[in-house]
Amino acid sequence: MEKLLIFDYDGTIHETMRIYEPAFRSTFAWLMENGWAKEREIPARQVAGWLGMNSREMWQSFLPELPEPVQRKAAAMTGHVMAEGIRAGKAAWYPGAEEALDRLKAEGYTLVVLSNCRVEYRRTSWEVFGMGKWFSEFYDCETYGFAPKTEIIREVEKKYGPPSAVIGDRRSDLDCAKAAGCLFIGCAYGFGTSKELEGASALAESVRELPELASRLLLNNKI
Repeated sequence: MEKLLIFDYDGTIHETMRIYEPAFRSTFAWLMENGWAKEREIPARQVAGWLGMNSREMWQSFLPELPEPVQRKAAAMTGHVMAEGIRAGKAAWYPGAEEALDRLKAEGYTLVVLSNCRVEYRRTSWEVFGMGKWFSEFYDCETYGFAPKTEIIREVEKKYGPPSAVIGDRRSDLDCAKAAGCLFIGCAYGFGTSKELEGASALAESVRELPELASRLLLNNKI
């Protein structure tokens, strides 16, 4: 059986606020210009809290009164600006992420990404960051009709078998691990709250801690 680790992307590997906040604020400015939204203060903390939701959930949560076609356009605009930011070199992974992934690959793990992101974002990230060096596949939610991770993980299992652990920073990642009946490593350095990660098998304070935590958990099945 493969030693399979399923990674979230944003807030787990990718320090996404560098490109997400400017992309969101650009879209919100467009909404105000076109009379779909009124000017208001939106703290960075609130913006960061949307990372981990899929784009439909985010806009439904933020502006539920927006007509669905406008929500879809806003989501697509935000995603496109994010992809442009990646191509322009404005995106970055957490310091130590590449080294952590190098170690996990060297220790024989199969690595897969499962993210609540859109197709363009997934393709751009894969290409620009050379993710094929570490990951066997990158699953995005748009390909599956914005289904929750708890459903998409079944597609991962069909191809790779049951995962050893899910690694992520949000409640959706913990729920994903529960659905798969596997361990969960919560990333306390990401965008989730401590309450969201209650029940994790272990907590990482830095991406650099992931290889050791994974090895220890899977060896002992406990900390």
